[in-house]
Amino acid sequence: MSKAADVTDSTWDTAVLQSETPVLVDFWAEWCGPCKAMGPYVDKLADEAAGKLKVVKLNTQDNLEVPGRYGITAIPTFLLIKKGEVVHQIVGSQPYEKFKQAILSKI
Repeated sequence: MSKAADVTDSTWDTAVLQSETPVLVDFWAEWCGPCKAMGPYVDKLADEAAGKLKVVKLNTQDNLEVPGRYGITAIPTFLLIKKGEVVHQIVGSQPYEKFKQAILSKI
């Protein structure tokens, strides 16, 4: 079970855009191998940054509106959103330390 909460098109505004805490969004799909490979890293970061960072996942196969709004054309894609604005984007898989540093340096 993932440490990241699931968000959908209908819960996006409340869960992500209105969050007081910076939010890392993992855009993924069940069939995506690199998404599955990054899953443990997303969970580990959620644990390590608890209280400083909210971590959520959005299934791009079941939710088309939000990925379309943000121009998500490849997965996994990770958006760091602060106060409703995208402040950083990562596309594809990468080593954990590089992933962690890229996110934590922006919050």
